[in-house]
Amino acid sequence: MKKKHEFLCINCPLGCSLELTEEGGEILEIAGAECKVGEKYAEEEFRNPRRRVSTTVRVSGGTLPLLPVASESPIPKKMVRDAVKVLAETVVEAPVADGQVIYPDILGTGVNVVASRRLDRESTR
Repeated sequence: MKKKHEFLCINCPLGCSLELTEEGGEILEIAGAECKVGEKYAEEEFRNPRRRVSTTVRVSGGTLPLLPVASESPIPKKMVRDAVKVLAETVVEAPVADGQVIYPDILGTGVNVVASRRLDRESTR
């Protein structure tokens, strides 16, 4: 039986409304894409949706209590909530360099989570 799936392409400002038709997991048609990028996006969203993770982790001894972090590349969409939960329990020690690996290989994905900014150590007077 044929099934239709709707997606909104987020790869450019056009925001094409895409409709993917599949049968038994095989893509039959992708409609609504203004370009090949939209077609590729719909296929990836159907087969293996992935997202970047951006959140914060707690900092010990830093000038700020939280540090923004982000995944170096997208991870499977179904793992995003679990990744955020793991990072919510993570505490790093200041100082931290911009781009420093904060959590290597998050959830066995092969993707590192890195600091999105530099954070200095709190000065003691």
